[in-house]
Amino acid sequence: MQATPRNFDPLPGPLPDPIRIGIVSVSDRASTGVYEDKGLPALKDWLTRALHNPIEFEARLIPDELARISAALIELADAGCCLVLTTGGTGPALRDVTPEATLAVAHKEMPGFGEQMRQISLKFVPTAILSRQCAVVRGQCLIVNLPGQPKAIAETLEGLRDAAGESIVPGIFAAVPYCVDLIGGPYMETVDEVCKAFRPKSAIRTKGAIRSH
Repeated sequence: MQATPRNFDPLPGPLPDPIRIGIVSVSDRASTGVYEDKGLPALKDWLTRALHNPIEFEARLIPDELARISAALIELADAGCCLVLTTGGTGPALRDVTPEATLAVAHKEMPGFGEQMRQISLKFVPTAILSRQCAVVRGQCLIVNLPGQPKAIAETLEGLRDAAGESIVPGIFAAVPYCVDLIGGPYMETVDEVCKAFRPKSAIRTKGAIRSH
């Protein structure tokens, strides 16, 4: 896919790094056309709003088959994606195998992402404890399993805010850019109004451009 077009104010300094992100929707029925996939559009929309960086998306829509999911994750990591987000297939049903497929390709497991996603979802439904989302590092790529519903995708990435707009529970994406830094990936610049990335002061780069709205 072509990089998503962006507009930047002409400020001095370098433009944000272009990045490649893999987005994977796992669903037997959507992959066979029984119903329209909503996972890929939801991921693309949120990432486009949340990042200043020009993004090249690599999208995959695949059935709930462990070997095919693992193969897609390996392909995307090897193709230079610094981040791969999956949606679907993380529950306890017999066909839900996305976490197993993800762990099978891992070089390092990052359990904090799954723990935080469940904490956020528990604010809404007690069945959040049935979710098995996980995150791993493969080479220089961070792979994160997300929930299957677009609303839940946004909630777990963005976190929860009160009526005044103050953060109640941080979303997981606040930690993604620094994680990508640490594994040797590109510098990801977030749109603070959507989800402000957290980095130690020593790791913060002066922004070279600000996206215009």
